[in-house]
Amino acid sequence: MAAMDFFIRPATGTSSSDWIRIANADIKVRMTRRLTRTVVRGQEGDDLHDEGSESTMYTIKGEFGIEEYKRIVAMFRTGQPYIHDPFEERDVKVIFAVMEYDSADESFHFELLEDVI
Repeated sequence: MAAMDFFIRPATGTSSSDWIRIANADIKVRMTRRLTRTVVRGQEGDDLHDEGSESTMYTIKGEFGIEEYKRIVAMFRTGQPYIHDPFEERDVKVIFAVMEYDSADESFHFELLEDVI
């Protein structure tokens, strides 16, 4: 799939001007469910229980300049930002699990985690 625009804003942002647009980002989404598994010895099989919650990991890669880096590192240090999920067309509250930036080629790598109960 072609690269797409990625949008992120600080938790305190309230208007459309608070969103930062990162063009041509590669976005990967990984969803997992929380399960409880009970192994019953001597019985028929295992008991699998869906706990009804999920986590979503957004992996974002691309390039941006030092000014965007400064704005985003401030979000990293001050609370949970919001992103716009381009696949589901919704705003999502996330936490930064990983943030990498390389000034040599202005590349970045984020891992953002959404926890749904």
